[in-house]
Amino acid sequence: MLSVAAIVAAAGHGERLGDGDPTASTAPRAPTAPKALRDLAGVPMVVHAVRALAAARGVDLVVVAAPPDRVEDTRTLLRDQHEGADLEVVAGGATRPESVRAALAALPQATTTVLVHDAARPLAPVDLVEAVVAALADGADAVVPGVPVVDTVKAVADGVVTATLDRSGLCAVQTPQGFRREVLERAHDAHDAHDRGGPDVTDDAGLVERLGVRVVVVPGHAEAFKVTRPLDLLLAAAVLAGREVVTGGR
Repeated sequence: MLSVAAIVAAAGHGERLGDGDPTASTAPRAPTAPKALRDLAGVPMVVHAVRALAAARGVDLVVVAAPPDRVEDTRTLLRDQHEGADLEVVAGGATRPESVRAALAALPQATTTVLVHDAARPLAPVDLVEAVVAALADGADAVVPGVPVVDTVKAVADGVVTATLDRSGLCAVQTPQGFRREVLERAHDAHDAHDRGGPDVTDDAGLVERLGVRVVVVPGHAEAFKVTRPLDLLLAAAVLAGREVVTGGR
């Protein structure tokens, strides 16, 4: 039996999201709240994310790495929003790896398997979470959801195209990503030892890949997109409205 904990990286500021105004014609204005605490259809994004993780079969615990100055606020916000799993809130770090490390340190010793999810993907469906857990239960050491790349992708240097990439072998990776705990901790230890101050780390699977660990891909989901810019908020609100129509408001 797996003992599964889900980490939610929720300490980011969300500069590209700005104040969430999709009509702004200039650079986004400074956000009024940390990204994960910004409202989506009247509910903070982190609440949407935690609800789905906690509701997934197999997830025992959700640990949220919150902005350091909003830990108590986040804990209060999520108090009744994690049905199906226990909840812990810890102070996140200045970078994504630091936030994940802080959450890893808070896990019970019995935890064998870890999911890492971005609060900025608030609409990742429960089915997607369960698919990642199932792949881990089948023996994978690392699992990522992925969707096929549909755009033409070009390599560019100094404003000039240098190559057109074959998109048939490409996919866009989402979260939650899943790992054996020992593998994820080893990957973060290696990053801390050798890569501090290096290029930004955009996902945990990238750290695991450096260890030579095989990463399995399961089908992603269109609704697990990342809310990065103001227009993404409009799209997310439309998805939620569509869900309400389908479920009749349940």
